[in-house]
Amino acid sequence: MDIQNEINNTGGFTNLELLAKQVVEGFISGMHKSPFHGFSAEFAEHKVYNNGESTKHIDWKLYAKTDKLFTKRYEEETNLRCHIIIDNSSSMHYPEIKEHSLRSLNKISFSVLATACLMNILKKQRDAIGLSIYSDAYDYYAPEKGSERHHQMLLNTLNQTILSKTDKRNTETYTFLHLIAEKVHRRSLIFLFTDMLQANTSDEKLFEALRHLKHNKHEVILFHTFDSAKELNFDFINRPTRFIDLETEAFINVYADNIKDNYQDAMSTYIYNLKMKCAQYGIKYVEADTTKNFDTILTTYLVERQKFV
Repeated sequence: MDIQNEINNTGGFTNLELLAKQVVEGFISGMHKSPFHGFSAEFAEHKVYNNGESTKHIDWKLYAKTDKLFTKRYEEETNLRCHIIIDNSSSMHYPEIKEHSLRSLNKISFSVLATACLMNILKKQRDAIGLSIYSDAYDYYAPEKGSERHHQMLLNTLNQTILSKTDKRNTETYTFLHLIAEKVHRRSLIFLFTDMLQANTSDEKLFEALRHLKHNKHEVILFHTFDSAKELNFDFINRPTRFIDLETEAFINVYADNIKDNYQDAMSTYIYNLKMKCAQYGIKYVEADTTKNFDTILTTYLVERQKFV
């Protein structure tokens, strides 16, 4: 099947679940070259066989494929809970694209597909997942569940999120993070996808809300979502260009090369300070570059899951 064609006429993914499955399978196929070679494609349904254990539960079919011994798990449940939060403000819909595919993703469609990939793995591991989406309002909330019906409901919501862009959707992220923190009661992994572009929010307020997410011993991972070519490197043609803030509609007319060096310095300083703040408050900072693949996202999940359980 041609993944590039997994889109529909309105710009959303035709089959988000299938596309996520293909991305995850591609990631798994390369894991034998990584520190996670002990993970099988079935994840929680298998564990590495240890000498002295009973051989009756060895998966011989998997042995034939991997030349390694794994035993099937029948009774153990992992009981991990994961809550994913997506910033759906107007700036997350940059750059504006007509069709979303693996070769053409903006920040919101990258976040949606990354979430669907995480859901695919969580489903394999029989773990519970919840979802929150916010913009200039608390758009959507679903508590952590593991049923197939719940899984399909979240996939449908994610796909609709790609199509929900409206102009001038500013947001006060800290307000909604406080609300979400009050809803997630049991210890969970919390993933936040956001570009951290806040027009009228101080860093102090934002990190106060992020610290609130860590109550009840939650582990918080910030996926800083950005387009490195445009938003970090400022890779624009040097001609008169109007740059518009998608959330406030403020604009500036300028030649790109006239401000490129200053812009890059400012962004470099901002990201460095952001990383330091995250380290200070025990929040894991991860770059989620929309121009790259999803390996960093999925590897981060595997690392955090090992530490969590």
